[in-house]
Amino acid sequence: MLHDDDTGVPGGHTGTMLQSLEASPVVRQALGAEARAAALAGVRVVDESELGRLREVEALLVTVWGTAQHSAPIPTDLLRSISHAGCNVTAAYTDGGVLCGAAVAIVSPGAAGMYSLIAGVLPGLGDAGVGFALKQHQRAWALARGIDTMTWTFDPLVSRNARFNLTKLGAHAEDYLEDFYGPMADEINANDESDRLVAIWPLTSTESVACSEGFPVVTELPAITPDQVRGTGPDGHPNTVEAAGSTWCRVPTDIVALRVGDPDEADAWRAATRTLLTTAFASGLAAHGVTRSGWYRLATKGQQ
Repeated sequence: MLHDDDTGVPGGHTGTMLQSLEASPVVRQALGAEARAAALAGVRVVDESELGRLREVEALLVTVWGTAQHSAPIPTDLLRSISHAGCNVTAAYTDGGVLCGAAVAIVSPGAAGMYSLIAGVLPGLGDAGVGFALKQHQRAWALARGIDTMTWTFDPLVSRNARFNLTKLGAHAEDYLEDFYGPMADEINANDESDRLVAIWPLTSTESVACSEGFPVVTELPAITPDQVRGTGPDGHPNTVEAAGSTWCRVPTDIVALRVGDPDEADAWRAATRTLLTTAFASGLAAHGVTRSGWYRLATKGQQ
């Protein structure tokens, strides 16, 4: 519980402790990576707590998720409470001061970990590096407070997000949550069942540090032969392959468009992917990367 004389650092850390952590090599590296990511994206990334700015964050999230204003993914009053509780509301602004991205995270009891609730950027900026800058800011924020792990959930069928999480950031996934949120009526989820993978981001791992410096582990599907194919997807093409010592599982390259254009096929992909990944995780595998064409690389837990 935070009191009026607390620093706002979860877990009861003092200001002196925060300064000490900020001086550590791992935090200095994270702060440098954060600064480079922001510079490359051409944005200013900050912690946000001012009420008017938080209203802008709410509006941005409404725009990104395509909800009605009264159904904002996270309303202003909750953003205000999250910030006031000493947790994290991150905002990215263009050189002209326009809000272009936001991320929100809370801290687990005892400051054992950080849980990202939501992150999004304005449409059209998906390849501009704004999302990466937001996550690097959160990484530095967490490490400066002695937190070395961040988790969040994401839709396994959205291959673009999966690649960002598991390849570009260096996270991995080993848990499949079936219909985690129940029905979701926003434009992105389109009433599909809300199955989710849990991203686990070890903030100080060799992979995460390399990713923060712009050197992610390359994830590419090797050349495959017919005898390596273990299954086909709803589109009739291979979706499960055993090759190069790993299991590979394919999802659609654009499930959002498929939900609109062919909802029956989208539903079939949900069922197929649910079966494949739950079976793989139960057998001791974890997802360690995703290719540009939507192939998950599955390997034994604890291995890269």
